[in-house]
Amino acid sequence: MKLTWRARLAENLGIYVAELSRARASDMFEDRAALAGLNAFAAVAASVLPEREPHTPAFEGADVLLDAMANHVFEDWAPLFVRWEIGLLDELGFGLDLTRCAATGSADDLIYVSPRTGRAVSRAAGEAYRDRLLSLPPFLLGRQAGDPNPRDALAGLELTAHFLAHWVLMPHHKTIPEARNRLTELAARSTESA
Repeated sequence: MKLTWRARLAENLGIYVAELSRARASDMFEDRAALAGLNAFAAVAASVLPEREPHTPAFEGADVLLDAMANHVFEDWAPLFVRWEIGLLDELGFGLDLTRCAATGSADDLIYVSPRTGRAVSRAAGEAYRDRLLSLPPFLLGRQAGDPNPRDALAGLELTAHFLAHWVLMPHHKTIPEARNRLTELAARSTESA
C-alpha cells in the first residue's frame, strides 16, 4: 500500500491518501489462524511502535509476514511472526542475544533463554535452572530441519511475549494485547492436535 500524508503544517491533523498495491485480506478471511495472526500483528504494532517514527526493518518484515499469512498455514508463518517480534525488540533497542551462552560463552547446545537478560543459555549451564528459563526454539538458531514444529512456534511466541511485556510494555503501564494472547492460545491448541 502506498500511503501519503498531507497537511499544511506538521502540527496539523492532515489527511492520508491510500493506494492499495497488493490485496491480502481476501486470502485471510477464510482462515481463522490468519485472521488471528493479522489481529495480533496489528495489536502488537499499535502497542509497541512509537508514533511518527520510521521503523523500516519492522515495516519490511511485516510485508513478508503478511504475505506468508495470506498464503500459508499457521505452522509455516508462526516462526516468521516470532522473528518479526524479535526484530521489533531489536528495532526498539531490546535485542536478544541468542548467539552464545550467557554462562559459558559457548555457542553449542543452546536451548534456553534467560528471562532476565534475554541471553541464550546452554543445556549444561541451564539444567539446574530449567524451570525458570524460557525455551529457545531451534528455528531461531537456524537449526530446524524439515517441517515447522508447532511446539517450537509456541515456545517462540511465549519467548517474545515475555520480553515484549517486560521490556517494552510494562514500563509504559501496558500489557500484552488480548489479540496477541489469542494467537498464543491458538498455537497451544495446535500443539495439542499435533
